[in-house]
Amino acid sequence: MQDVNNVQRMCEEDEIDLRELFRTVIKNKKIILLTTSVITFLAVVYVFIKTPIYEATALIEIGSYKVNNNNNNNNNNNNNNRELLDNASQLSKKLNVLFIDMYKNKEDATSKVVSISPSKKQSKFLDIKAQGISNKEAVGSIEMVLKYIQSSHQDVLDDVKNRREFEIANIQKQIESINNIQLPQLQSKLELYERTLQNYQNSIKEIDKSVKKIESKNPALAALKLMEKKELLESVLKINSQLLDLKAKEENLKTLNITSLQERIEVLKSMLLPYNYKNTQIVGEILTDNHPAKPKKVLIIVVAFVTGLILSVFLVFFLEFVRGFKEEDELDSGSNFNDG
Repeated sequence: MQDVNNVQRMCEEDEIDLRELFRTVIKNKKIILLTTSVITFLAVVYVFIKTPIYEATALIEIGSYKVNNNNNNNNNNNNNNRELLDNASQLSKKLNVLFIDMYKNKEDATSKVVSISPSKKQSKFLDIKAQGISNKEAVGSIEMVLKYIQSSHQDVLDDVKNRREFEIANIQKQIESINNIQLPQLQSKLELYERTLQNYQNSIKEIDKSVKKIESKNPALAALKLMEKKELLESVLKINSQLLDLKAKEENLKTLNITSLQERIEVLKSMLLPYNYKNTQIVGEILTDNHPAKPKKVLIIVVAFVTGLILSVFLVFFLEFVRGFKEEDELDSGSNFNDG
C-alpha cells in the first residue's frame, strides 16, 4: 500500500513540474518569439545577402590511341587494342595540385575547381566538380582544366604520330635500299656467275672436241685434258650452287622482305587515320543547375528557426532559474533580519 502511495506522489510531482514548465514557457512567450524571430530574421538576411554559388560537374574520358591494327577486333574502343594517354589516378593527383592546391589562397576568385577524382566505375574517367558565382564561371573552370589536359595529351598523340611516320620513312628507305643497292648487286653477281658458267661450259665442250682428236695419237695429253675437264665440272657445280643461293636470296628480297615491308607500311598508314586517335574529352556535356548549390536557403532558415527556438527556451529557463535563485536569497536575507 505504501508503494502505491509513493508512485502516486511521484506522478503528481511530475505533473506539477510539467505544468510549471509549461507555465514558464507561456509566461515568457514574448521572449521566445522575439529571440526565435531575430535569429530567423538574421538567417533570412544572410541567405539573401550571401553571394549564391553555382555548381558544375563533368565526366571526362581520358583519350587513347590504337596500338595495333587487329582486324579481328571491330571495337576500336576496346582497351585491349588501345593505349590510354594517361593514368586516371596519377592524372587526378597532378590536377589537384595544379588547379586546387595552388588556387586555394587566390583572392577575388569568382570560380574554383573543388574536386578532381578518378571515376569509381571505370579507370579511364575523371569526375570534375567546380563552383562559381554563376554557371558560366563554374563551367569556365572545368573548361580550363579540360584545355590543359587536352593540350598535354595532344603532345602525346603528336609524338605517337611522328614516331609512326618516322617508322614509315625508315621502311621506305629499306625498300629503296633493296631495290637500288641490294638487288642490283645481286643481279650483277648473277650475271657474272652466269657468264663464268657459260665460259666453263664452252671450255668443257672444247676439251671434249680436243680429247676426241688426240685420244689415239697422244693419250698422255688426252689424260691431262680430262683432268682439266674434271676441275671445270667441279667449278660448274660450285657456280650452279652459288647461282641457286643468289637466286633464292633475290627471290626472298623481292617477295618476302619487300612484301612484308610494304604490308607494314600499309598497316602504319592505316593507323595514322584520324579515328585511331582520340584526345581527352567531356562525355556528353558539362552539367549545371539553375538553382545555386550554396547557400541552401530553406535548410539554413529552418535550422536557424529550430536553433533560435531551442536557444530562446533555454534562455527563458535560465532566466527563471536566476530569478528563483535571487528570490531565495532575498527570502533568506529577510528571515535573518527578522530573527535579529
